[in-house]
Amino acid sequence: MEARAELRYARISPRKVKIVLDLIRNKSVKEAEAILKHTPKAACEYLQKLLNSAVANGVNDPAKSMDKEDMYVAQCYVCQGPTLKRIRPRAQGRAFRIDKKTSHITLVLRDSE
Repeated sequence: MEARAELRYARISPRKVKIVLDLIRNKSVKEAEAILKHTPKAACEYLQKLLNSAVANGVNDPAKSMDKEDMYVAQCYVCQGPTLKRIRPRAQGRAFRIDKKTSHITLVLRDSE
């Protein structure tokens, strides 16, 4: 049994998310929640909501009926989404481009049994 949750078009760079995903990969849900709660990274806010959503998907689906205590983070990965391109005015009429990156984050939980 597995439960999954996806977050698409998150306004954070995939590079920043990957750092935190490496911390919670292959950890139990309880341990992953504790890590996300006490890690001072911007990606933790997105990942906490995503983890709670994946747990709810596993617990509340009658076909799966997974137990929260037995779940662990089996897979978690991030892919780059579309980049928002913005312009920053500079001296002498020039313009520099600012790339605002987005992420598609996927979290898969499985039973430890």
